[in-house]
Amino acid sequence: MSTLEIVEVPLTDRKLVERFIRVPWHIHRELYPNDHWVPPLLMDRRDYLNPRKNPFLDHADVSLWIARKHGRDVGRIAAIEDRDWRSFHGDKTGYFGMFESPDDPEVASALLSRARAWLERRGLDRMIGPMDFSTNYVCGVLLDSFDRDPGINMPYNPPWYDSLLTGRGLRRAKDLIQWAISLSTPIPPRVVRIAKKMRQRENVQVRAMSFDDWDTEVSRALEIYNGAWEKNWGFVPVGEKEFRHIAKDLKLVLHPSLPLIAEVDGEPVAFALTIMNVNPVLKKLDGKLFPFGVLRLAWDLEIANTVDSGRLILLGIREGYRRRGLDSILFLEMAERCRALGWWGGEIGWTLEDNELVNRAISNFGCEPVAHYRIYEDVFGGEPT
Repeated sequence: MSTLEIVEVPLTDRKLVERFIRVPWHIHRELYPNDHWVPPLLMDRRDYLNPRKNPFLDHADVSLWIARKHGRDVGRIAAIEDRDWRSFHGDKTGYFGMFESPDDPEVASALLSRARAWLERRGLDRMIGPMDFSTNYVCGVLLDSFDRDPGINMPYNPPWYDSLLTGRGLRRAKDLIQWAISLSTPIPPRVVRIAKKMRQRENVQVRAMSFDDWDTEVSRALEIYNGAWEKNWGFVPVGEKEFRHIAKDLKLVLHPSLPLIAEVDGEPVAFALTIMNVNPVLKKLDGKLFPFGVLRLAWDLEIANTVDSGRLILLGIREGYRRRGLDSILFLEMAERCRALGWWGGEIGWTLEDNELVNRAISNFGCEPVAHYRIYEDVFGGEPT
């Protein structure tokens, strides 16, 4: 007789939410102990699942469940109806996210079935994920490269997640690519030559976004962001309140020299954000900022200066200014500034598997794919196997 129980987790029940947040420790400390998983900050996850603090929840409904077996919390899942997706794409797609499970088909099936049924009751006919909570946040299942640390704000999971999900009837919706860059490898001279030529011809000026005028800079970036990504698979426009909330969090992991904006004749036309890789610090904290975590974080970031790499998470160009070398110009500027900080390199992405223009450009910079991730889909019309 099965001992499996699925516990619904109302967002208003902070004790159950806390249990939901802590499920990954069971997966990565007991079932798949490893040195690569980066524990999230508990305080951050509490705020993320708090409707009063996360603007995403202003336009989305979320339901959470915990899988409990043999008296232990062993898995979890979220189901998300994002009204912004429905209004932008005009279809009836929902998400699942925050998926964690042991290598146990019974647990995975029960969790996915619960999320699927919740979305179906709301009139949706398709589920994609995992996404926490949309493609504007952490998403995907790691498919390979389990022997390396993930980039900051990139997922890490045990190797069995892909087979668990496909075994439950989900299929590949889209694969994502993460790229690695080593600053010790010279950027191809042709790329450098073309970028310099285009910079002069187009009268492009690149500067760091001002922390002292951050609100205005964020407004400039938002206008570029929603236009630059609107045709990408899975994209959902971000409202001003939500974008400012994201920008406020990102500012904590931005070096002042690295949020870049490109201007043509004084008009902002492109921007790039490279965040510091603070994962080694987060590992030491093990999710806890108190009582000594704040001091340790300050020491590592400000005094010991252990950050030596980063991740280029966004590079967007306004319509009408693409194919004019702005990506190369921003990339070269980023590389020079990272070298000046003493960084060895880092990561770029993710990018969509079929975004040939972007992927070719990144490859031309001398970068190599370093990890692959997958987003799955389930089109309703029958129970998952």
